[in-house]
Amino acid sequence: MVLSIGSNVGDRLGWLQSVVDGLGRAVVSVSPVYETQAWGGVEQGPFLNAVVLADDPATDAHGWLRRAHELEDAAQRVREQRWGPRTLDVDLVTCRDAGAEVTVADEQLTLPHPYAHVRAFVLVPWLAVDPDATLGLAGAERTVGELLEAVDPAERAGVRRTELTLHAGNGR
Repeated sequence: MVLSIGSNVGDRLGWLQSVVDGLGRAVVSVSPVYETQAWGGVEQGPFLNAVVLADDPATDAHGWLRRAHELEDAAQRVREQRWGPRTLDVDLVTCRDAGAEVTVADEQLTLPHPYAHVRAFVLVPWLAVDPDATLGLAGAERTVGELLEAVDPAERAGVRRTELTLHAGNGR
């Protein structure tokens, strides 16, 4: 599972770390932490963003969605305004089962994430943690590097790596 995490309210790094801690042994690796301006046109403070690669064979796509919502709820996430400020945002980007990308399109979940391919704040950290990553788009696998090249250069430049780090204490 590829999870994109972000926070722009309160202890931003602490909220991101709460995801890594909450996923525990399922965490495979964690990207560097990046700072980006908010996306979506709502006036608000900058986000800290990262990508977490996780694996738990006992958890299907909807189970990952439940875990994401539980982590957001634990961070007192409030959904008052679309693309508004939030303590924690945990988005499922893509999921693989036996090496094949899982596709889901129902009322609760769409996988792969319908906007991941155009969001530099997802692609930059994802590429940093998995340089060989691919994403299904319109029925074809594309490398994350190719997708990132197609994103507006100004948006790519707005994703700035920080010196902050997230720590996985999972023993992997």
